[in-house]
Amino acid sequence: MKNRGSLIIFPILILIGWLVALAGSQNGATLGGLPVFAIVVALAFLVQWLVFIPAFIFQTEKFFDITGSITYITVTGVALCYSRYSVPLDARSVLVAALVIIWAIRLGTFLFSRIQKAGKDDRFDEIKPNFLRFLNVWTIQGLWVTFTAAAALVAITSSTRKDLDAFAIVGALVWLIGFVIEVVADAQKSRFNADPANKGKFIRTGLWSRSRHPNYFGEIVLWIGIAIIAIPVLQGWQWVAMISPVFVAILLTRISGIPLLQKKAEAKWGGQADYEEYKKNTPVLIPRL
Repeated sequence: MKNRGSLIIFPILILIGWLVALAGSQNGATLGGLPVFAIVVALAFLVQWLVFIPAFIFQTEKFFDITGSITYITVTGVALCYSRYSVPLDARSVLVAALVIIWAIRLGTFLFSRIQKAGKDDRFDEIKPNFLRFLNVWTIQGLWVTFTAAAALVAITSSTRKDLDAFAIVGALVWLIGFVIEVVADAQKSRFNADPANKGKFIRTGLWSRSRHPNYFGEIVLWIGIAIIAIPVLQGWQWVAMISPVFVAILLTRISGIPLLQKKAEAKWGGQADYEEYKKNTPVLIPRL
């Protein structure tokens, strides 16, 4: 039954990716008659499938997160490189590409270091042995990259070019705020977990005293910043790229982020007076001032 469901999900994921590629390619740069936006969307999936092969053979998920980050860097770099053959590069494209690559390098190295220390990611224990289910997880990562980076990739590949303006300045500042929050929150939690005295405890200091998930808040904010920078060059169906921050928010708050972590937290500390007080007085996502 699970294999049948996985077999149905795979073409649906491909169809969604194709539709996004079709919409984002409108009024965009081309290479050899093919839309550059569509090329990089296809590349996002191809990278996942290539890495999936050894990952399945050796039954490992250690390279899953780092592959996602490498994919962001790859598709952004390819979009920037090949768009210039059809439309001239401009400061907005370079700015957006730089922000995405900086974020991807930082997050990728952080996640890779974390799983190296942990040794495994238990989310994959039941999935790895099943070829189709494991393949779908990698395919979903390709779609995740496509949705998340959509605004950035459209801004880079769009044939509409506009000088840096208030949208670019505001968007860059919003991105910077989100990036700093995410980096600081991750660093605070890493230091907390590295202290043997905190074994079995939950963090509630620093930014974590203001929000139960400040790193996710920062993540959502920085992608909102990218979307703001992209707004002036969007036309027609390219507006589908504005799904980027919405998708990130839904993913982190409703699907794979907060729900999974809260389930684990409840299993560990649910019913403890200090944890129940922390939950009662600390917002789930948006930090209290």
